[in-house]
Amino acid sequence: MSDDKYIAFDVHQATTVISALNAGGREVKADVLPTQAPALIGFWEGLRGKLHLTLEEGTYAAWLYDLLEGRVAELVICDPRRNALLKEGNKTDAGDARKLAELLRAGMLRAVYHGSRSMRPLQELAHGYEALRADTTRVMSRIKALYRGRGIDCAGRGVYAKGPRESWLERLPAGASRLRAELLHDELDHLRTLRRKARVALLAESRKHTVAARLRQIPGMGPLRVALLMAYVQTPHRFRSRRSLWTYAGLGLVQRGSSEYRMVEGRAVRRPRALQPRGLNPNHRPELKEIFKSAALSAIRRPGPFKDYYDPRAQQGVDPAILRLIVARKLAALTLSLWKKGGHYRAQGPQQA
Repeated sequence: MSDDKYIAFDVHQATTVISALNAGGREVKADVLPTQAPALIGFWEGLRGKLHLTLEEGTYAAWLYDLLEGRVAELVICDPRRNALLKEGNKTDAGDARKLAELLRAGMLRAVYHGSRSMRPLQELAHGYEALRADTTRVMSRIKALYRGRGIDCAGRGVYAKGPRESWLERLPAGASRLRAELLHDELDHLRTLRRKARVALLAESRKHTVAARLRQIPGMGPLRVALLMAYVQTPHRFRSRRSLWTYAGLGLVQRGSSEYRMVEGRAVRRPRALQPRGLNPNHRPELKEIFKSAALSAIRRPGPFKDYYDPRAQQGVDPAILRLIVARKLAALTLSLWKKGGHYRAQGPQQA
């Protein structure tokens, strides 16, 4: 029997529950340690053989990946949404760690990418910018909800502007409602200032990577979209083909089928149209889907090859939503090709420099 060990961490804020199995599936070590670097590093003392480690993607995943990479032969940060076995039966921390180790031993875990440290600063800035953008949108919705809740028409974006703000506030009854609106407007002003600061830092960091200039040549891919794209993808080599990127970005088609074959003269023959498309895959990175679909909208509104592709087909009656999806997939494939192989974008398509 091999000397491999399969170890799982069930990580919590204060403690980490650990289970280690041998190649035969027997638990050889179990422990509960504080979620602190010295304790977790010290756990490996006394363990021999080829070590395989897994833990679920979460708040501590990036820190533990940097801390433990290189100390084990294999480190898998797994997708918790796919670990259906952990939801069966009784649930305890020790039981979760044991089941996670069993899934690792059986090779049934789906890994989450954590490989490129050079993109970590860009990733941090992208997360900061996206959080501020989401907070800004949330406060803007609260402002409109406040006015609409009192029967005041506030269509458009004029209610957010600083100039006519006093006139908007005067429509509210004096007292608590007006004070609440003033606080929300002040919060929005501060968030906009912070968002601009985060955007400047994000774009400055993205320009440190030479690939950013090439990707910005693609229609619809402006500096901000390119910066966010690089932060979320990190490296194009994690995708074997354009279809892998389409799936990760939520642009891949989901197909369903049943009874795909029939017997004809003693031979199994595939039925025509055995698989039917059932929309786009729901398990994806929504930020990337937003990047490529918004880039497609920009590309078909400006003169160029994508507008030339879109307009005639739209006039022929092809569903505009389908056409926008096709353009988004073309942009994703073009981005992956330029990023992987180098070269520069030309109107006829990507060509080598």
